[in-house]
Order: sequence, then structure tokens, then C-alpha cells
Amino acid sequence: MTQAPLRTAFTELVGVDYPVVQTGMGWVSGASLTSATSNAGGLGILASATMTFEELEKAVARTKSLTDKPFGVNIRADATDAEERIDLLIREGVKVASFALAPKKDLIAKLKDHGVVVIPSIGAAKHAVKVASWGADAVIVQGGEGGGHTGPVATTLLLPSVLDALGTDGIPVVAAGGFFDGRGLAAALAYGAAGVAMGTRFLLTSDSTVPDSVKQEYLGRTLADTVVSTKVDGMPHRVLKTSLVEKLEGGNPATALAAAAKNANDFKQMTGMKWTTMLRDGRAMRRSGDRTWQQIIMAGNTPMLLKAGLVDGNTDAGVLASGQVVGMIDDLPSCADLVQTIVGDARARIRALGDLG
Repeated sequence: MTQAPLRTAFTELVGVDYPVVQTGMGWVSGASLTSATSNAGGLGILASATMTFEELEKAVARTKSLTDKPFGVNIRADATDAEERIDLLIREGVKVASFALAPKKDLIAKLKDHGVVVIPSIGAAKHAVKVASWGADAVIVQGGEGGGHTGPVATTLLLPSVLDALGTDGIPVVAAGGFFDGRGLAAALAYGAAGVAMGTRFLLTSDSTVPDSVKQEYLGRTLADTVVSTKVDGMPHRVLKTSLVEKLEGGNPATALAAAAKNANDFKQMTGMKWTTMLRDGRAMRRSGDRTWQQIIMAGNTPMLLKAGLVDGNTDAGVLASGQVVGMIDDLPSCADLVQTIVGDARARIRALGDLG
């Protein structure tokens, strides 16, 4: 049975049936997964950071051909062509622009002026307050349990701190990090969030284009099989424990930096980027945060290591980003079945709590 819409401030904002978001995962969140999530009643988000501009154009067109539901695109706010990508979203009528780093106020204003919903991801209450003051429509707040780049504070503490900072009349908050089922959605709503966002859970669906052999690698893992490493790209990055990650963790820093520079060059050649563009991106990253030049060089390492694992299926030469929830997942449902199950279980949990009162 198809679940009736579950309305929250977030679903009303973006025009979806259920408060469930599929995050923009590099090499994973393409047109297939994004459209399947949106068709399931959630919000699918294309990951554009690993796409050239031309690839993003094609991915947006492909997604639009596969769904007439709202979807989003994740953009690197510090990319040198961020303005051009934003123009593409506006031109193509994309509903949501999400950002891993907070966009500048003028970019937020431009998107909002053209009816695009702006949803940055943040990792601290003060950042939520800042982007809200700049005009962001909602925020995704990811706790330390989440995969990929993550912070040190667990969702159970980070989420209420953000909600308290924004106040009862604040913008909608979507919780991420540690969510995979209806119990999590019910818990997030109980905290005061307006929805949940999930990465690893959507990666492990039949609609995900990640190679089956890699999915089986994930399904065989336990709650203790992830690690937060700074050796992948210089920033805290939650990944599956693999022999490669162990080598990176125990390797010589100079050797790791040389390997990272080579991978950055490979990524440049694959995407057709010019060195001048990469250097401009690096300077922008320096201005937008506290990264060292070593970390910026290592940042070029990430796309190639993730591609090796998530696209090429080479788990010996690649890195597999993963949330801790990997240890709780043992199946590969379709996005449609996953969303329906999550919403149905959340409703049952909320009814059970109501009976207690």
C-alpha cells in the first residue's frame, strides 16, 4: 500500500510527499538514483562536484527525462564555475540547490530570486544561524556518524543544538548522519527536525549504479568497520576500513602527498580542467576556510580514489565513503520500496509513542 503524504515544513518547502532526502554523493548520485528517489516521493540530489559542466548539463536533462518530480543539484560553492552552474539550475528549473560549503549571500539571493530553494549542509549551530541570516531556506545538519566529510559531534547532540540556535520559528532542519529506517525518521521528527537525509542507505539500493561487488563489500560490514581518516584528502573523512585506508593511515606523509598530487593531475586530465582553474579553485578553498595548501593538493586525491572504488569497483585501489549505518544494512531495496517502508515504519512508531501518552 502506498503511504499517504507525510507533511512537514520541509516537504511543503520543496514540494515532495515525504521528508526523506537522498544526499549528493560523488560518483553515486547520478540521474538514475536521483530520479528514482524523487519518483519515490523523496528529494533526490544530483552530485555535481565530480562532473564537468557539460556532464552536469546532460545529467540534469537526463534526470528531467526520468522524473517530473522536484529534485536538487549539489554544487561546490567555492568552484570557479559555481556561477555558471547556478545559471544552469535556474535555466533548467531545478527545484533545489544544495551546498556542502555555504554559498555567498549574493549567490543565495540570485537563486531565491529565481525560485530555487537553497539548502546548505552545515556542521555547527553557528553556521546554521549564519546561513539562515543570509537567506538560506533550510539546512541539512550532519552528525559525526555520517559518511564522507564529517565532524566530531554526534547527531543526537548536534541536531538539538542547531534546532535550539535557530529557534521555534527558524528555517526547516533536515537531520543527517546515522539514519537508515523509520525509527530514525520518527526520532528526528521528535527532536523537531523536518526530515532526514541519507547517503549510505541510498547507495545500497537496487537503483544505485555502484557495482554489485562493491555493494556486497558494504553489506558485509559491521558497525565497527568505518574509520574517520584525514589521510585521504587532509580533512576528516569517514570511510570503510580497507587495506588501502590502512596503508594511507600508516604511510609516510611525503609519499602520500606525492601520490595525492598524481591523482589530482589524473583528475585534471579526466575532466579537462586546466591547471590555472585548479589553482583558482585552490585559492578559493584557502579563502573560504582554514585548509593548508597540502590539504588542498590532497583534495584533488579524493575524486580519483572514490571513482576507483565506487565506479570502477576496485576496492583495493579505491576508497569507499560510508556512514556508520553500514553495519545496520543487509538488503538492497528499490528507492520506492525503501521510502515506503521508512515512512510506514515511522508512522507506526509515532502512533506507538502516542499510545504512551
